[in-house]
Amino acid sequence: MKDNFWTYPAEAESGRCLIITGRDDLDKPRLSGKYIYRLTVSWDYEALPDGMPAEADARLMEQATDLLLEETRRDQAAILTGIYTGDGRRDWVFYTRSLFIFQKILNRALESLPVLPLAVDAAEDPEWEEYLDMRAQTYIPDEEE
Repeated sequence: MKDNFWTYPAEAESGRCLIITGRDDLDKPRLSGKYIYRLTVSWDYEALPDGMPAEADARLMEQATDLLLEETRRDQAAILTGIYTGDGRRDWVFYTRSLFIFQKILNRALESLPVLPLAVDAAEDPEWEEYLDMRAQTYIPDEEE
C-alpha cells in the first residue's frame, strides 16, 4: 500500500488552525469489506495560541506517527487513513479488521516512547463514512491528475 498523503489547512470551530492530513489510494482496502472498525486515537495537548502543539509535543507526535505507520505496514490489520492536528488535539484515524489486534498493534508500535496521554474511541464504520467525508471535504489532487 502506498503512503500517498495530502494536507489540507482548515479552521477549527474555535477559529484556530486545524491541519488535516489524509491518505490517498485506499480504494482496495476500503472496498474489501475487511476493515469495518474505525478507531480514533486522540492526544489532547496544551496548545500554542494558534492551536498547534509546542515543538517538543510535535516531535513526539511525529515519532508516534512514524512508528504507527511502520507497525501497520508490517501487520496490515489496520490502516492509518487520516491525521487531524490543531485546536489542542491530535487525532489519528485508523480502520481495522479487529479491535483486539489493533490494541496489540498500538501497544507494540508505541512501546519505545514514554507513556502518552492517549484516548481511543472505536466505532463500526464498514462503509468508511468518516474517511469518505474527510476526503470529499479536503482532498487536493496532484497537479498531474
